[in-house]
Amino acid sequence: MKRLWIGISLCMLFAGLWSIHRTSKTALAQNSSPSWPQWAQNPQHTGFLRVAGQNLNEILADIVYDPLVPNELAAILKATGQAGLLVHYQVPLVDGDDVFMESKSGMYNKESYSTQDWHQNRFQWQNGQLVKEWTFDSDWKAPGNQNDFWEPVYHAVLANGFVYDPGAGGTIFKLNRSDGSVVIRINPFGSIDSNTFTASPLTADSAGNIYYNVVQLAPGGPSFYSKDVVGSWLVKVAPDDSVTKVSYASLLASAVIKGEPVPGPNDPCKVQFANSQLPWPPSPDAEPPTIACGSQRPGLNVAPAIAPDGTIYTVSRGHFVSRYNYLIAVNPDLAGKWAASLRGHLHDGCNDGTVSGSVLPLNGTPGGCRVGAHNGVDPGTNEPGPGRVVDDQSSTPTIAPNGTILFGAYTRYNYFQGHLMQFSAGGDFLGAYTFGWDSTPAIFPHDNTYSIVIKDNHYSGGSYCDVDAICPPDRTATNPASPEAFFVTQLDPKFNVEWKFQNTNTLSCSRNPDGSVTCVDDGSHPHSFEWCVNAPTVDTHGVVYANSEDGNLYAIKQGGILKQKIFQQLNLGAAYTPASLGGDGKIYSQNAGHLFVAGN
Repeated sequence: MKRLWIGISLCMLFAGLWSIHRTSKTALAQNSSPSWPQWAQNPQHTGFLRVAGQNLNEILADIVYDPLVPNELAAILKATGQAGLLVHYQVPLVDGDDVFMESKSGMYNKESYSTQDWHQNRFQWQNGQLVKEWTFDSDWKAPGNQNDFWEPVYHAVLANGFVYDPGAGGTIFKLNRSDGSVVIRINPFGSIDSNTFTASPLTADSAGNIYYNVVQLAPGGPSFYSKDVVGSWLVKVAPDDSVTKVSYASLLASAVIKGEPVPGPNDPCKVQFANSQLPWPPSPDAEPPTIACGSQRPGLNVAPAIAPDGTIYTVSRGHFVSRYNYLIAVNPDLAGKWAASLRGHLHDGCNDGTVSGSVLPLNGTPGGCRVGAHNGVDPGTNEPGPGRVVDDQSSTPTIAPNGTILFGAYTRYNYFQGHLMQFSAGGDFLGAYTFGWDSTPAIFPHDNTYSIVIKDNHYSGGSYCDVDAICPPDRTATNPASPEAFFVTQLDPKFNVEWKFQNTNTLSCSRNPDGSVTCVDDGSHPHSFEWCVNAPTVDTHGVVYANSEDGNLYAIKQGGILKQKIFQQLNLGAAYTPASLGGDGKIYSQNAGHLFVAGN
């Protein structure tokens, strides 16, 4: 009996020591600086971490976080006739041995995203395995449906030793990191309204303040765009849980407007010409139709960015239109500083052969504008190209080391490529690069300067319209000067190209149930696969990590040299997903609803 008691006592002692060890380990992790705590790593969204990434020698973990992918793929194929996963996902958040990642459950219904449920999960590395520690069931819901836009992102942040997670009605949850319990629900609005949505990833600044966007819809209506918004807000939550908020209407009213004045909700805003008037523009001086603009509100999925001086940057758009948008600078006290219109800056559209930077075929040729069109205009509206903000994208502002702000806007007239737009810290437009669609660029600081890393897809499909007879879908055949091709591109601060890495893989691959990989050259991707990363990762040596629709995670060395690649699950058209990097150099990526971790 005495020996048994001694044995029990020793077991209790070791159990207590192990508990203390684990508690201390958790506390240490909470007190350390998170290695990848938020969208694009830091408040400036630069996607850079000063650690060396591990080699892509093997898949260290494979966790299914979205079991609804087969249903999502089937619904999208039925609705569009094309295979693709039109869903945005959280970046894996990494802090020491802890990894935080979303998961989904419920039912997928293309008529309403709200039939699904979202969860936040804490995993921990234990003996080389990524083990789930807890799951928190959020009541957050995504607005809209598949007919409105791609599924919006549900996105937490690590700050102040806690996990802050989106909730319903414009609220957020403050969660205990150790067990996922709710410390407090932070509610800026008093009650919880089902038509009010936390509509962006959460961003934390260096002082632990949390920022996010909220949109309130009018009740009723089958579409997100059926009625104008009731209101929208930028919310700031301090480490002591106190809340301040400001409406987007107030931000724009108090800001110095740079460029075109802000239209009112009922003012006319230009939309594109009708297909019956193709080729566009219908005449050299044609005026496009207009509709009511709707209220300015944040673009969905736009994570606020915070500069080192405390200035907050966010992006607004007209609720009913996508061509009337503003990059907004906000003072730390949430007063508007300036708002720079994204309109009127782009002059690389219709092309008589003399337009610098245009990728459009010559006027009068297949895919080109109507003969006589003014040089450089967007053929859809016959005006200088505006940087468009569409709710399908997840582009978010990036603040470069010199204080300039980068934002990936959408443009249709250059084969869907969009533009990466650059503004000064005072709101002046500085220039644009001819790709920006659904992209948050990364920054590689080096040699007392920096470089900008962005995916750079030259898509096939109609040049500026969706009518094959006017805008042929085979870009390579009709526009050999600018063929279909897919690059990761590095730019200098003035947008000069430093290097490009082209994906040339044409093999369609899938992972079998036994873990083996089968690849075939079925002719479906003769020009290779597009880059589906929406926020690439750069390590301390300038190695770029980016995932492709061919199912591979790539490591690309400076100079545009392939270092390694590793296959994940499936070659799959979008979702556009971000990558992240752990403090130990492991790389976290996503493919087909799986979280993959790659390393030595």
